[in-house]
Amino acid sequence: MNQVAGADRTALSTNGPQALRYRVKGMDCPTCAGKIETAVSRLPGVAEVRVNYGSQVLDLALDESSTPRTELEGRIERLGYGVAPLPTAADLAMAQASGGAPPAGTEEPEPPLWRSRKALLGILISALFAAGFLVERIAPGLAGEYAYWPGALVGLAYYGRRAAVAAFAGTPFSIEMLMSVATAGALAIHAAEEAAIVVLLFTIGEMLEVVAAGRARAGIKALAALVPKTARLVDEADGTIREVAAASLAIGQVVVVRPGDRVPADGVITDGASSLDESPITGESVPKPKEVGDPVYAGSVNADGALQVRVTKTAADNTVARILHLVEEAQASKSPTARFIDRFSAVYTPIAFVFAAAVAVVPPLLGADWGTWIYRGLALLLIACPCALVLSTPAAIASGLAAGARRGLLVKGGAALEVIGRVRTVAFDKTGTLTAGRPRVSDILVFAPDASERSLLGLAAAVESGSSHPIARAILDRASADGVPLRPTRDARAIPGKAVQATVMGQTVLVASPRHAAESVRLGPEAERAVADLEAHGKTVVIVVRGAEALGAIAVRDEPRADAAAGISALRKLGVRSVMLTGDNRRTGEAVASELGLDVKAELLPQDKLAEIAALKAAAPVAMVGDGINDAPALAAASVGIAMGGGTDAALETADAAVLNDRVGDVAALVSLSRATLGNIRQNVAIALGLKAVFLVTTIAGITGLWPAILADTGATVLVTANALRLLRA
Repeated sequence: MNQVAGADRTALSTNGPQALRYRVKGMDCPTCAGKIETAVSRLPGVAEVRVNYGSQVLDLALDESSTPRTELEGRIERLGYGVAPLPTAADLAMAQASGGAPPAGTEEPEPPLWRSRKALLGILISALFAAGFLVERIAPGLAGEYAYWPGALVGLAYYGRRAAVAAFAGTPFSIEMLMSVATAGALAIHAAEEAAIVVLLFTIGEMLEVVAAGRARAGIKALAALVPKTARLVDEADGTIREVAAASLAIGQVVVVRPGDRVPADGVITDGASSLDESPITGESVPKPKEVGDPVYAGSVNADGALQVRVTKTAADNTVARILHLVEEAQASKSPTARFIDRFSAVYTPIAFVFAAAVAVVPPLLGADWGTWIYRGLALLLIACPCALVLSTPAAIASGLAAGARRGLLVKGGAALEVIGRVRTVAFDKTGTLTAGRPRVSDILVFAPDASERSLLGLAAAVESGSSHPIARAILDRASADGVPLRPTRDARAIPGKAVQATVMGQTVLVASPRHAAESVRLGPEAERAVADLEAHGKTVVIVVRGAEALGAIAVRDEPRADAAAGISALRKLGVRSVMLTGDNRRTGEAVASELGLDVKAELLPQDKLAEIAALKAAAPVAMVGDGINDAPALAAASVGIAMGGGTDAALETADAAVLNDRVGDVAALVSLSRATLGNIRQNVAIALGLKAVFLVTTIAGITGLWPAILADTGATVLVTANALRLLRA
């Protein structure tokens, strides 16, 4: 069945467990996933089973010397699901190493809903029920209750077989088992019409689950569709352009991206300039200007200029592919609430089964009517179905993860998504997180009467031209932006931690810290006050000295991000305290913190940051927000780590969540999304348990019977799913 890397897999079949990956068609709910996981895990030689109902994917390790692959696939198919092999991570890595396109597996496209097995079954049962209804109404004495038997028996045969297979595979209390027992019991007590209605409503409910699950997956599938299927490749030999499959692009190749086209691969611009709409990947609605040397992401839209892009990532490793993989992994991991509900339902269902049996048997043994109480017991069996309850958490989590991914907010699992909503403090790194991460010239002060801002900047830039220090880069960037030419220099040298000096036009020019400059020249009282005022605002000041005269001062600062203050304010409105943890000097830290409106802990070494995180965490859940690289220890130590900053790779691979937009405000958006998801989970649990409680009372009281019971179960599942889908609009 699986032709992916077939020869290699066959050769390795005797060398221990192999990683396998399947698309399981028809797996549309957590109870389906649970049945498959239980059935597969019971096979010898199977390990590391992971089932993701959201993406319909099964991952496992299989030792074929214990269980052949065909037996594994056969067991899944006997449960009533389709199986299609998918390429594993090893297959993708092999394809990448060989320079070929990633294998696509043998999965066939899913048929439209009306042609699915469940839809055809629903149509057949509906037709049989309608026929029975007409026969009973037109000629009531002809068949009587037996007019409804064909529809009931078709449903019982289909679901009874699945119930038996599931029971044999380790899941005796499946929804199919509960429904089959109720249907068979209803036929036994001559309630054939209600038995037929039960199987019909149950089948309709199964179809609605398929529709809801498909809608939940649609958002993620739309992301995959963003990457174009073809690319315009530049031939290195003669420079001609030919169209190739985007999946076949290799690292180092150059592609042409015309205005209006989508970028076919992650890469770096080698020629041209344009604005790119990256909203499909990052959620940022404003197109970003890009020029030579800037990175671009697969799936973004080229707005106005032709570009040549050198490919830096293969199709299996581009940003969109990694986002899809991250969301898939997140959906596969269970949140604490989901794990608790799974454990609860595993105990609840058998107890409910026993309770239903007691209701059916005990009252008649005490003198009540057997038919009446068996009927009520059968109705309670249907009420006992835990589908809606089990679905309540993963449906909300999956919708929350998908909604976040569409906005550039990536969360690595339901556990992290739950914790984010419970944090009471958010600790921010400063450089590259609250600030842009690149100092810029903010002020130029002239002290000498024969100097000007332009001449001062020109001298400083000439002296700093050979330096890679952040202050030097800031001065050179400002000189370039102002069109100030660089004068030739000689005898340039650095005095570490103090100054840089060089000879410019025959005179010695020094660019020094105020303390070092004061050792060679005297600043007047007015200049000293101006320098002190700049430093009080968190700016780093250098003095430009020519000969024995201080010409002026240049101040640089790593400015806060444009949305930093609004982002901190948004967190405050959510009741979340913000604190900045920085290794910078106290004056700089306090100046930035005062401007943004948050607390600050400055002059912290890496171990000091860990101590601060530990202290905050002891009081309440705390989130740490950093650039995903140098803040890795603090990100790991926090209750939840959120990576943001310039490096998308780091953002995707570090911490528990990632913000792709470089927007501080997105941290508050993450908290809001998490709280909305937690609220949705509580609503779903209330719907599931509330309806069960109501129908438990009405069934025992004889007010409702079999078909309202199955309608309540199906209705609860639909309501829970529909409620979870509301998060996709968040």
